[in-house]
Amino acid sequence: MQVGIFAKTFPGADPASVLTAVRAAGYAVTQFNLACAGLPSMPDAVPPEVIAAIAQASRTTATGLVALSGTYNMAHPDRAVREDGLRRLAVVIEAAAKLSIPLVTLCTGTRNRQDQWAHHPDNATPAAWADMRREMEKALTLAEHHGVDLGIEPEQANVVSSAADAMRLIAELGSRRLKVVLDPANLFEQASPDEARAVVAGAVEQTAGHVALAHAKDRHADGRFATAGQGIVDFPDFVARLRATGFDGPLVTHGLAAEEAPGVARFLSGLVR
Repeated sequence: MQVGIFAKTFPGADPASVLTAVRAAGYAVTQFNLACAGLPSMPDAVPPEVIAAIAQASRTTATGLVALSGTYNMAHPDRAVREDGLRRLAVVIEAAAKLSIPLVTLCTGTRNRQDQWAHHPDNATPAAWADMRREMEKALTLAEHHGVDLGIEPEQANVVSSAADAMRLIAELGSRRLKVVLDPANLFEQASPDEARAVVAGAVEQTAGHVALAHAKDRHADGRFATAGQGIVDFPDFVARLRATGFDGPLVTHGLAAEEAPGVARFLSGLVR
């Protein structure tokens, strides 16, 4: 298992300086975001010189690029918004292919018009699922053309809110390109440590063989997010269960301040060893 971090944890719009900070904090790999190269996260285009700069920074710092963020609201109630997001996703997928980044991470979306990470009661409706599924089918066509995998993350506030939802979507679409990004802190809200451990264990079991990337974010018992190792997620148990399924991919932390990054790198590295 490789320990990584969101590149956006560190300030800056120059790939070399951002990836230097990633490496200096103790991480071998990163989930990259095009904002770290001076572009919008979902740009209209990625110039060749930006691709070259990112690739050079990765080589120079010996930092692996294991995923690229491609999130837009795939369940937005406005079709025009979804179409614009898909157009930008095509740009991100092409950039990932040029950089040999194997995975583009997605947001399965919400009916909330203002915030793609905020819950809406209509998320559980058949219409929301149908809109998201149509977007995913189009995204998979792009991914298959470029030889890139897509990662869906079960999140309480999104249409795919559970491991069961993720596996349902994978079964319905039947594409080997559709993978799971598993973040234990997004699988529950308020819970006791024992309840959280049980939910996470069940999700690892359900998604076994389909997880391309694991995230390391934490939660307090009252529902507030926390830096990995400071909440109620049982990370030793999570890592052990992932390993038992055969997972040997990246474990990428996020939701932390830059100054916390070295300590979290030591914590996670100790677990994966």
